[in-house]
Amino acid sequence: MSPLNTRRRLSLTAGAGIAAVALALTGCSGSPAGTETPDEPVELRMTVWTADETQLAMFQEIADAYVAENPELVSKVTFEPIPFEDYTTTLTTQLAGGNAPDLGWILESYAPEFVSSGALADITDALKDDEDYDYDDLLDSSLALWQKDDRLFAYPFSNSPFAMFVNTDQLEAAGQPNPADLVASGDWTFDAARDMSAAAAETSGTAGLVVRDFDYQAWEVLASVWAAWGAAPWSEDGTTCTLTDPEMVDAMTWYHDAVFVDGAIPGPGVTADFFAGDAAMTITQISRASALDDSFAWDIVPLPDGPGGHQNVIGQAGIGVFANAEHPTVAADFLAYFTDPANAEKLATYFPPPRESLLNAETLGAANPKLSEEQLQAVVVDGIQDAVTKPTHVNFAKLQDAVRSQLDAMWTADADVEQVLSGTCEAITPLLEG
Repeated sequence: MSPLNTRRRLSLTAGAGIAAVALALTGCSGSPAGTETPDEPVELRMTVWTADETQLAMFQEIADAYVAENPELVSKVTFEPIPFEDYTTTLTTQLAGGNAPDLGWILESYAPEFVSSGALADITDALKDDEDYDYDDLLDSSLALWQKDDRLFAYPFSNSPFAMFVNTDQLEAAGQPNPADLVASGDWTFDAARDMSAAAAETSGTAGLVVRDFDYQAWEVLASVWAAWGAAPWSEDGTTCTLTDPEMVDAMTWYHDAVFVDGAIPGPGVTADFFAGDAAMTITQISRASALDDSFAWDIVPLPDGPGGHQNVIGQAGIGVFANAEHPTVAADFLAYFTDPANAEKLATYFPPPRESLLNAETLGAANPKLSEEQLQAVVVDGIQDAVTKPTHVNFAKLQDAVRSQLDAMWTADADVEQVLSGTCEAITPLLEG
């Protein structure tokens, strides 16, 4: 059956709610968005930040199948890779300049900004009215960030837990215990990981523990550490800075000292790639497992416990349909096809899905042959439960730059951590209140 049958065509036309919007995100007004089935086949364009050829080939395979089933609707689907570091800036420039893609990936940190701005089309009915979609299979907790007034504005295609990858060769050479044994005994803590990493770094002459993608710039990635202290940069409602709370001061002091006192974490300007064998451990998302090879023995375990106990942390990315795109109705239908149960299972090879039926070790194991069912259960299935995401805020773009600028003063050996955090709060409070 064609994904856009007569019943669904009527539903999309009448109920998708895609109309002209004010793009507050980019400071401009969007073009009126059509809601009718096109008179002739159209081309769709979707922006992504991956350049992985295997992933792109999978996307294209799914898209080509959609085109084959719907030749009267779509003649071509193109995936446009944009470098991660430039992604959001490039995307918002396209939206403001009248060159909006039909669909695009959105990082969780910017979700509130995109959702509240009107930049995204309401896709609720497009998904719910697809008789093959099984909307109720989507985890409510995974949808929260992408909803407004109980309507859905993006599909959270990737719910990737942060975990600890370990080079067991380096740890064994340094006479350190196996982290999996510490997990089993309840002794897997950030202090233990720090001490083991410091010992491994001293023995190997390479790095100890690397928080991947932080690079002393992307401070929000440190949520994978400070969450174990029960810390957060601002209150849940996003109006009050909490960087000076004791939990955050303790967490950032721990990190600072792990760098400058213990030698467990490489300092600013040091590049170390765990997947190239340059580090004993790395905190990163489970989706990076595809970079592993057989050049060294490795394992993957949950994030360590901290003074606040254990806290799962995930990175989440959504796929949205842009309200001022040329073909939002068809794009929404393609999104329903791209993320239906069958295709979500294919995508699970790289992106843990928000579907309850697929979040089990057996299903994920079939899509991820490099990881055992035990690893997938502990790190992915259990890691998504009761997880927090990296920081999000409706004003995140400005907050990100302000916090990064202020935290630069922390990355010296003699920094006063509490004073730096206090200054950061002073700098960002107007952005939170505004």
